Amino acid sequence: MVDEATKRQLASIPLLKTKAGPRDGELWVQRLKEEYQSLIRYVQKNKESDCDWFILESNKEGTRWFGKCWYIHELLKYEFDVEFDVPVLYPTTAPEIAIPELDGKTAKMYRGGKICMTEHFKPLWARNVPKFGIGHAMALGASILRT
Repeated sequence: MVDEATKRQLASIPLLKTKAGPRDGELWVQRLKEEYQSLIRYVQKNKESDCDWFILESNKEGTRWFGKCWYIHELLKYEFDVEFDVPVLYPTTAPEIAIPELDGKTAKMYRGGKICMTEHFKPLWARNVPKFGIGHAMALGASILRT
């Protein structure tokens, strides 16, 4: 299940309304606007609470996302590339976030550095379609670096 800290973090990320994926034309454009607004607010809240830990950008179509995430341990900053493609069935299907540099280094990773999100993440995502977006995926998946 989701712990209290994760629940608070998820509650701080604005929910989305439009149920649209990359093949849905103008509805996808609307969904992308919501995604960016939600991500911007999430990043702002992270910065306000001194918990800034990632930066993302997408290709023009919003189907490929990439950026950096980082973890600070004992005053050393460890920075990693993060990447994922938006699935064709998004938002019904969650994106598979990958941190390629961590491939094979932890039990929470699949081949190619994809983060294991099956047990807890996917059922939670399924219950929250279309309200959850990329910011929620980052909070639930890639935030393993912060724990």
